[in-house]
Amino acid sequence: MALFPFRKTSAARAATAALAAPAPAAATFAGSIRVGMGQLLVEGGEPERNLERAERMIAEAATHQCDVVLLPETLDFAWTHPSALTEAQPIPGPYSDRLCQAALRHNLYLCAGLTERAPDGRNYNAAILINPQGEIICKYHKINLLEVELPFYAVGQTLNVVDTPLGKIGVNICADNFLDGLPIGHTLARMGAEFILSPSSWTVDYSITEEHDPYREKWVKPYSILAQLYNVSVVGTTSVGYIVGGPYEGKKSVGCSLAVDASGIRAQGKFNEFAGDLVVADLPRPIRAEQGTQIGQMLQRKGFAFDKLSA
Repeated sequence: MALFPFRKTSAARAATAALAAPAPAAATFAGSIRVGMGQLLVEGGEPERNLERAERMIAEAATHQCDVVLLPETLDFAWTHPSALTEAQPIPGPYSDRLCQAALRHNLYLCAGLTERAPDGRNYNAAILINPQGEIICKYHKINLLEVELPFYAVGQTLNVVDTPLGKIGVNICADNFLDGLPIGHTLARMGAEFILSPSSWTVDYSITEEHDPYREKWVKPYSILAQLYNVSVVGTTSVGYIVGGPYEGKKSVGCSLAVDASGIRAQGKFNEFAGDLVVADLPRPIRAEQGTQIGQMLQRKGFAFDKLSA
């Protein structure tokens, strides 16, 4: 049974050492999945236009025979847009219903970021995972909120990994994968995740161009740490476009969607605020034999230090 059926109506040194370690030579895989990373133009305060754009991107991904479509963070109102404070919708609700119906129509899995108005009146930066039957099988609230987000969203309190025919899938959001937020990814991996899907909204100052590429340390490094330590695939899709309204007004989201596994970067989107595009990645499904304390033993063999404080 679906967890949220839609209504038919509508640590630094150790991490560095792990990054430098080669991927296991004997890693084995069970098939692969095709992920469509939908770099979506997300306009602040324009949920109708954003959802229409999302529906078109999902349809395009279906023509590429994608098993999973991953869309950006808070694709309804855009990240930290003030309109979300008064206009956010519940989940299930009209916006999540549209995404559920798109997943059902195109017979694929869909992971997307929305703003959720909870029954207690609080807003959350949420991500949902929808199966091909149009059912929400996982809902997550962002934990590692940036300071500027705190007036807009409450801190999440749960993590989930769900079993699917494609593999075990965990969900987090954007800054949850900052180096200081990696315990979230560690926990998803310890829970058995083979794929970590992360709706994102990576932003830079308006003056940053493709030549600067600030993302290697900020994103490639933490994704690679998780991928190489646990033999998981980490996939993040980000929005594009200039930010209008809110504390980051005038900055821009610049794409660079990213898929990384233990072998390295599998796919990467263009670095450009105009790069609304579908990036398709074929990701081998890893076989993760270790469970429970076996994972800790595996990490020790790789040189991960559990008893060291950061300098």
